[in-house]
Formats: sequence, structure tokens, C-alpha cells
Amino acid sequence: MIDTTIETIRPLSHAARRVPSRSGRGVNVSTIWRWGQRGVKGIRLETLLIGGIRYTSDEALHRFFAETTAAANGDSPPVQTNTQRERAIAAADRELARAGI
Repeated sequence: MIDTTIETIRPLSHAARRVPSRSGRGVNVSTIWRWGQRGVKGIRLETLLIGGIRYTSDEALHRFFAETTAAANGDSPPVQTNTQRERAIAAADRELARAGI
């Protein structure tokens, strides 16, 4: 799940330009859309809809690439539940508060 408070969100068209490709110009936006709708090897790119525009985040792309690479290699991708993620975020917040940041 994309957390808009800590992740860098981008419209799919902007995210497409940031994905490495052979041409150096990024991938087509339809590729990003397909990753979010149908996925790859059962893994879907996380997206969200804000005001009729579909967005994803840099972090969601990173998670998607890590999970699809693991699936392609035959490894099981690390699964983190929302509760585990929330606990990790809370722990990081506490650590930052202790450091005075």
C-alpha cells in the first residue's frame, strides 16, 4: 500500500520516464498501467487514484521490481503485512524522535 505521507508519488506518465529502458527514454506509460492492472507473474504494481489521475510511487516501483525479480529467480519474495509495515514505521518514528529529528 502506498503511503502518501512518506513516499514520493508520481503520475504514471512521469513514473514511466523514470524506469530504465534500452532507449534511455523510459518505458511507455501503457507498460506502467499494465503492471498496475494485470501485473507480472502474479505481482501487481501498487497504484492509487487521486482526482481521476492514477499515481504510483518510486518506492512502489522499487518493491515491484524486487518482487518480480525474486519471482523470476524462483525465490519467494519477502512478504510484509500492513501491520508489520506500520510497526516498522512507528519504530523509525520513535528512533527519529529520540535523535531529535
